[in-house]
Amino acid sequence: MASLIIQRIGAATSFDTNNNFDRRSLSGRKSGFLVVRSDGAKITTGLKPIGSRTHHLVTNAVATKPGNSAASTASKSGHEILLFDALREGLEEEMDRDARVCVMGEDVGHYGGSYKVTKGLAPKYGDLRVLDTPIAENAFTGMGIGAAMTGLRPIIEGMNMGFLLLAFNQISNNCGMLHYTSGGQFKIPVVIRGPGGVGRQLGAEHSQRLESYFQSIPGIQMVACSTPYNAKGLMKAAIRSDNPVILFEHVLLYNLKETIPDEEYVLNLEEAEMVRPGQHVTILTYSRMRYHVMQAAKTLVNKGYDPEVIDIRSLKPFDLHMIGNSVKKTHRVLIVEECMRTGGIGASLTAAINENFQDYLDAPIVCLSSQDVPTPYAGTLEEWTVVQPPQIVAAVEQLCK
Repeated sequence: MASLIIQRIGAATSFDTNNNFDRRSLSGRKSGFLVVRSDGAKITTGLKPIGSRTHHLVTNAVATKPGNSAASTASKSGHEILLFDALREGLEEEMDRDARVCVMGEDVGHYGGSYKVTKGLAPKYGDLRVLDTPIAENAFTGMGIGAAMTGLRPIIEGMNMGFLLLAFNQISNNCGMLHYTSGGQFKIPVVIRGPGGVGRQLGAEHSQRLESYFQSIPGIQMVACSTPYNAKGLMKAAIRSDNPVILFEHVLLYNLKETIPDEEYVLNLEEAEMVRPGQHVTILTYSRMRYHVMQAAKTLVNKGYDPEVIDIRSLKPFDLHMIGNSVKKTHRVLIVEECMRTGGIGASLTAAINENFQDYLDAPIVCLSSQDVPTPYAGTLEEWTVVQPPQIVAAVEQLCK
């Protein structure tokens, strides 16, 4: 059945018997996008003909200044959008651009996805490019990886990232390793995405933070979106990458609203974002904790502190260039994450900073993480397991003594 579906998708997108994609029907169509550098300069960059692979992504993400959104820095013209709509907009643009891009997962078709990221795509692109699958994560993840080996560019949605543990063998032994074990004969241009993190009383099984589980797999890139602007830019970059990419989304950020540029843009998968420049302490965070940090930053500024906030965004590999420059300036580091403390992203980041920038530190690195317990269902207990803004304020005060 899986091979039949892949063959039918291949037939619909003009593969020949050697699995070569026929781009003749798409040749001649060109597009372009606006690159906005962190200094505000604009450069119009032409893309290759639609249907070809784009190897060069935008190397400069927009650095957000205090009080401004990334989108307002990026362009004077834009449109207001929710984060889940921004993800869909990026996905739809790439499906229009490249006929090899397809989506598969539970309820991604006519239901529109559990968080409506794929709403409206099935009527537009058909049931073969937006494929509803059975409740069998290992099966449809393996099918997606096989589709990527034949030349397609699938996006696999996990209804909840915790469910993708059922497909850990496919993600680890196949997705992460086939490029290497095939001697480079196969590329695995697959995107694995879905909601995760602690929501609002979703229970332990639906409140897992699995970034550190997948971080240890060789051959896989990982990014976490936190705003509509970077959600769209990272989605487009992940789809264009020839590497397998896991895109982490947070259940509590889907309804976040922001103005993003009307022009097309693509972000760098390996670049962090400077959220707030500062002098006294470097705060490294990502996903939902970005907003807890910025809430704490307001209190810290009123107390006379000047924190520098960086959304690391790229969870694998880390952007040690931006992080290192910040450490050399502030000499103090606070890591704030929703991941578990034992073996979490913060632990890996602490090791990387100590290994590369220890001579610039004037104090030990402090890491604030979630408690090593299953997330309770009770709302008050659930809140206790996750880092809160007052804890961030207290940690900075202690660091800066």
